[in-house]
Amino acid sequence: MLNSKNKDTLVVTFSHLQERFRRFALRILPNEEDAEDALQEAFCKLWPHHDSIHSPKEAEALMMTTVRNVCIDSWRKQQRYPTVALDPDRDGGTTESIDQRLEIDETYETIEQIIQSKLSPIQQEILRRKEFEGDDYDRIASDLHMQPTAVRVQLSRARKIIRELYRKMEEKGR
Repeated sequence: MLNSKNKDTLVVTFSHLQERFRRFALRILPNEEDAEDALQEAFCKLWPHHDSIHSPKEAEALMMTTVRNVCIDSWRKQQRYPTVALDPDRDGGTTESIDQRLEIDETYETIEQIIQSKLSPIQQEILRRKEFEGDDYDRIASDLHMQPTAVRVQLSRARKIIRELYRKMEEKGR
């Protein structure tokens, strides 16, 4: 028969001090998920021995020791068998060839150079906010103290400059 008082002592102690145990685990392990896993594993290791735990202080001490040991074991395992994060460009199974990817990267670099060297600061700001941040004309106009039509004109001119200079560079073969 399970000793209900001892079982409750372990559960209540763990519940009350879970955040403290998690912070402790994070000092040893590199991320949240690993720390949470260590806490669960520590609790599971202590659960079969709940009938031998007689006080909250004893439960706290055992839990802290078990969390520490589980964290150290996990850290050592990670050192022995390091993992590498997935690189979506490398591991994602994209259908682009390396040549296509390089060509796209070169195109972006060329366009970025045109933007930086040939557009006025106001055109750069409008282009960035419209194309990359998705702001609407009224918001951009309000923030830049301009009329919405003036924003549209500046954006149109910026796009035209980029398009013409890019075409010229393509014709020259860069």
